[in-house]
Amino acid sequence: MLETLRNAWKIKELRKKILYTIFMLLVYRLLCFVPTPGVDIASVQQAMQGIGLLNFINSMTGSNLSEFTIMAMGITPYINASIIMQLLTVAIPKLEAMQKEGEEGRKKIAQITRYVTVGLGFLQAVALARGLGASTSATFGSYLLIGLCLAAGTALAMWIGERITKEGIGNGISLLIMAGIIANIARFVVNMVRNLFNTQAIAAGAVNPWLYIPIILISLVLIVAVVFVNRGERRVPVQYAKRVVGRKMFGGQSSYIPMRVDSSGVLPLIFASSIMQFPSTILSFFPNSGLATWWNAHVNVYSFGYQLIFALMIVGFTYFYTSITFNPADIAKDIQENGGSIPGIRQGKPTVDYLSRISTRITLFDGIYLAVLASLPTLLAGLAGLSLPFAASSLLIAVSVATETARQLESELMMRHYKGFLR
Repeated sequence: MLETLRNAWKIKELRKKILYTIFMLLVYRLLCFVPTPGVDIASVQQAMQGIGLLNFINSMTGSNLSEFTIMAMGITPYINASIIMQLLTVAIPKLEAMQKEGEEGRKKIAQITRYVTVGLGFLQAVALARGLGASTSATFGSYLLIGLCLAAGTALAMWIGERITKEGIGNGISLLIMAGIIANIARFVVNMVRNLFNTQAIAAGAVNPWLYIPIILISLVLIVAVVFVNRGERRVPVQYAKRVVGRKMFGGQSSYIPMRVDSSGVLPLIFASSIMQFPSTILSFFPNSGLATWWNAHVNVYSFGYQLIFALMIVGFTYFYTSITFNPADIAKDIQENGGSIPGIRQGKPTVDYLSRISTRITLFDGIYLAVLASLPTLLAGLAGLSLPFAASSLLIAVSVATETARQLESELMMRHYKGFLR
């Protein structure tokens, strides 16, 4: 592996991309320490206690929300805006037609997404600042200033992510999310090392070093499972018939349609997490009500009922996301127009049914895999009395982004006749 890294470093173009990506990530992390003016940090951290949705966002932003820096919203508004635009593209014919225009249409949709991101970031920032009592003066001007600062931070994070995607290695937006998650994990590792060398705390029973062993084992098992499934794909063979165009003969070759096992990624898990944490977020503003007491006692995150509903929602959202991103009819039409066919399957509706059947089976496995990945570690941690330093969705995002970036770097090396990056 060190040899392949040296080979990558010898390529001038690839070296520039790696250095550019590292530099932009460092700039992003430095901006995460710039405070927002007029914010009472102590009030924010106290108000966030027990609000699951905000703690989930905080883990995605590298604790920027609890510190309420200018990057407190991170890239979350961009993700929400992208999801909204994807759903609207299916629902609004004009946006659907714009998407089918090719590169120009996608550029228009991307520009609209940027505007929606800034507007959504401003509204979310003002709402969070008011709900958490973040402003020191609680005036209209102070909330406006906080909203503008956080919206500017979101716009800057979006710009950094897009520049990394264009000039660097990997998907910039995903790398920014991974940077925040890694920052949280690194903070946990530092605290763990400090506790292991704190002999007084160990002697007093305040720190139990043996509890770190199952946390490390669970983390390793999750990482192996995520890497194994993330790189898996079902290859559907396609045979193209020979055809003569002018004096040249085309076709007559075999290919395949790569259908990724984890095609939906982490989005179903994020959707389900947000919805499941929404009731507790609302009830946290009424802590003395009977409904809030019942919910915290019977539907807490470590209860079996909560995790069962959570798992079913993940499976449902996996099917929903696959249905709007994978269209067997369009794929069957493209195969037929290019003179291809799946061996043993007739063209037309039989091909559509065959691809739909494969997609349904893969989606079922993907949904169960995501549900187990999200629910099982939490249940085990609750039974053992452990406190995991990350959510399953955070680990899934970090490992998925890392493997995807490694795959892209590997393809860059393969183009230059070097051995694979992971060999």
